[in-house]
Amino acid sequence: MKYRTLGSSGLKVSDVCLGTMTWGEQNNEAEGHAQMDYAVEKGVNFFDTAELYSIPPRPETYGKTEEIVGSWFKNSGKRKDIILMTKVAGPNTAWIRNGEPLTSKSIKEAVEGSLQRLQTDYIDVYQLHWPNRPFPHFGRSHAGKIDFLANQTADVEDNLLDILEGVGEAVKEGKVRHFGLSDDSAWGITKYIELAKTHNLPRVTSIQNEFSLLNRSDDPYVAEVCVREDVAYLPWSPLVRGMISGKYRNGARPEGARWTVSEQLIKGFKEFRDTPLVHEAIDAYIKVAERFGLDVCQMALAFCKKQNFVTSTIIGATNMDQLTMNIAAFDLDLVPDVMNEIDRVYKQYPLLF
Repeated sequence: MKYRTLGSSGLKVSDVCLGTMTWGEQNNEAEGHAQMDYAVEKGVNFFDTAELYSIPPRPETYGKTEEIVGSWFKNSGKRKDIILMTKVAGPNTAWIRNGEPLTSKSIKEAVEGSLQRLQTDYIDVYQLHWPNRPFPHFGRSHAGKIDFLANQTADVEDNLLDILEGVGEAVKEGKVRHFGLSDDSAWGITKYIELAKTHNLPRVTSIQNEFSLLNRSDDPYVAEVCVREDVAYLPWSPLVRGMISGKYRNGARPEGARWTVSEQLIKGFKEFRDTPLVHEAIDAYIKVAERFGLDVCQMALAFCKKQNFVTSTIIGATNMDQLTMNIAAFDLDLVPDVMNEIDRVYKQYPLLF
C-alpha cells in the first residue's frame, strides 16, 4: 500500500479509500466491520462515509452507515488510526432537514448528528455531498443540461460564504479538521478557495467526484485546478456502480446487486447510466482486459490509480471476495500497451453520461 498527501491538509492517506455506502442496506453491521478489519490489515487508513448512507437512500436507512462505522470505532479502538471523511447531504432529500439547502445552520446540525452516530469527537475531512446550485454531475455533464444564468452569481457566492463560515465554526470547535467537496465543479473549487483566502476560513483540501473508464469529464478541467491549487482528487464509483463488470448486460439484474435492490425499493427507479452506448463501451473495455489477461474491474481501478492527479480512489464492495480483488488491483501497474488500448476505446466513447 502506498500513501500520498491529502491536498493541503498534510494528512497521509492510502491509495485506497474504503467506501461504506452499502452498509446498512446491502451489508449488515458484521459485514461492514469485517470489511474495515480487512482493509486496515491491508494498509488502508482512509474511510469515506456520509450522513445520507446507506444507499439506495431511504428514510429508514438514513445514518445507518455512520452508525456501523461508529460501532467499529468503539469496538476496535482504532479511531486514531483512520483518516475519516463524511459528508453533509445537500438539498432535495425530504427526510434530511426537510430537503432544505445547505447553510451554516444546517452544517452545525449535521456535524453534531454525524459525530454522535460515528461515536467520535472529530471528523478529519467534512465534505459537502453536493452543491445547492445545479451542478454538472449525475447525468448532467453534457452541454446544454444546466442553465447557469438561472442563478444570480452574487446570491450563489453569498450562500457559499455562509456555508464556509459554518464549516469554519466547526473547525474552531475542534469537531472538524479539514474541509472537502463532492460532486462540484472547477468553478466551485476555485470560488471556495478564493472565499477562504479573503475571509480567513478553511481551505478546500479535497474533492471527490465520479471518475472512471466511462466518465473522465473532470480531466482536464477539474484535474488542472486540483493540481495547481493543491486539492486532492478522489474518484468515486471507479467501477461505475459495478457496471464495468458487465453484470447488467442484456438487462440482467443479479440478485442483491445495487440496481436490483434500488428497483425493488424505490418506485420508478431508473439508472441514467443504463444506455445502449454505455454497454457498448463496457463490452469494448472487457475485450481489452481479456486481451491482456486482466480482470476488467481490476483494470478499471488500476487505471484510476495511474492518473497522476488522483490522490486516492474510493472503492466499495458488497462481499469480501470483491473487496479482496479491489484492494489487490492497486498492486497492478498497467503497461503502455494496455493504456494505449484504453485510450483507443475512450476516443470511441468519450462522454457517455
